[in-house]
Amino acid sequence: MKTIAVIGAGTMGNGIAHTFAQSGFVVKLIDVSEKSLDKGMATIAANLDRMLAKGSITEEEKAKTITNIITYTDIKDGVVGVDLVVEAATENIDLKLNIFKQLNEACSHNTILATNTSSISITQIGAIVAHPERVIGMHFMNPVPIMKLVEIIRGYNTSDEVTKIIMELSEKLGKTPVEVNDYPGFVANRILMPMLNEAIETLYNKVAGVYEIDTVMKLGMGHPMGPLQLADFIGLDVCLAILNVMYDGFKNPKYAPCPLLVNMVRAGKLGVKSGEGFYDYSESKKAEKISKQFIIS
Repeated sequence: MKTIAVIGAGTMGNGIAHTFAQSGFVVKLIDVSEKSLDKGMATIAANLDRMLAKGSITEEEKAKTITNIITYTDIKDGVVGVDLVVEAATENIDLKLNIFKQLNEACSHNTILATNTSSISITQIGAIVAHPERVIGMHFMNPVPIMKLVEIIRGYNTSDEVTKIIMELSEKLGKTPVEVNDYPGFVANRILMPMLNEAIETLYNKVAGVYEIDTVMKLGMGHPMGPLQLADFIGLDVCLAILNVMYDGFKNPKYAPCPLLVNMVRAGKLGVKSGEGFYDYSESKKAEKISKQFIIS
């Protein structure tokens, strides 16, 4: 396996492209927006500069990583001759199904098709392509170049051979792959999202404020980020989408998103990406200033 296509140049997509390219693979980074591709490549360059400053890579390694990435705005052009496609578009089932329909037409039947989805059914995605045994989940964690875990999700039809190939490939990237089965939320988000939702419920019910909730979890439970800060970092829209997938999949009220989360997403308060969530990021990307609506007087 030498050539990889990554679909989506956003936070996850550019991180996945960066990781493969730094490991010596030729990467075709695909996005319909030229602006998104430019922004994604700028992010990769900035992240490589930080690694260079820390002494973890050399100038030569940085240059080689950038050289390994080629950008495309058309899926058909971008997937020619690739061994693996990793889809990393927005967490939206209709969008992902549309992408996989295009991949089904454009790719060889030998091409492995992976999705970076954090909650959507691999089996459902695989059902719309020929040879669904080649469809698998590769759920990378954010930030991709740093985080070691990759959840490898087997759909109902995913073959043993494809699973073995992707597990071994993940190890070549310096990651720790963990194989899980295809149920809503998989493992990571099935456990994480109810915790974040409960933190939002705790705020919604006025048990404590933003700072207090995050401080309890950081100092009391040893978490590096408080749950409200983490929700902002992930994106409140992404959290809502994952909770909705789990609620629809299990029909269990414990996965129902908190009304406060729903309203914040409707209002465009999505966290770091929008400049405001539970914290105000207008002056700093760090969670240092609580959003004014949550300041307790």
